[in-house]
Amino acid sequence: MSYDPESINPFTPLKKYAQFEGRARRQEFWLFALVNCIISMIPIIGWIWDLIVLIPCWAVFCRRMHDTGRSGWNWLWLFLPIIGAIILLIYECEDSQYGPNQYGPNPKGIGNE
Repeated sequence: MSYDPESINPFTPLKKYAQFEGRARRQEFWLFALVNCIISMIPIIGWIWDLIVLIPCWAVFCRRMHDTGRSGWNWLWLFLPIIGAIILLIYECEDSQYGPNQYGPNPKGIGNE
C-alpha cells in the first residue's frame, strides 16, 4: 500500500475545491467532515465557514460515492427523511471498491495493477 500524505490532510477537499471527478478515501471524507463540524459550532465564523465549504463538501461527497462505485447523485437520498440519511451514512462508511472502477483508480492503490 502506498503512503499518500494528502489523505491525512483534513483540508485536501479545499485544494480540490470543485473537483467532482475521481475518488476520495474514507479518511479524506471523514477528516473533512470532522473539521467542518468543529468549525461550524463557532457562532458567526461557523456560518461563514459553512458558506465557504458548501461546494467542497458536495464535491468530496461525490468523490466518496465514486470510491464506493456509486454515482454522486446519491445525495438525492436526503429527500427521504431519516431513511435517506441512514442510507447515505452506510454508503459513506463502506470501504473503497477494490481496484479501479469507472470513476478512476483506487486511491489506496489496492488492486490498481
